[in-house]
Amino acid sequence: MNEPGLEKAMDTLQYLSQDSEARRLYEARQKYLHDEASMVEGAKSAGIIEGKMQVARNMLAMGLDIATIAKATGLTEDEIKSIKL
Repeated sequence: MNEPGLEKAMDTLQYLSQDSEARRLYEARQKYLHDEASMVEGAKSAGIIEGKMQVARNMLAMGLDIATIAKATGLTEDEIKSIKL
């Protein structure tokens, strides 16, 4: 079964033929996997943003202007100004 469409159809058929308890367990597992993936993605985003903020702090300490820091980090000038406060 190398065809993605056929494989998905077989998975769906298998899912629909399960009893209600098996479906409940399947759905709970799917929800857990989705929630876990969302948390990991959120943590990555937070880490990236914190990393950019730290670079901006370092650049401010080096005396670079806000426009240059914004261009280098991808942060907005307002975000950089909030670090400076």
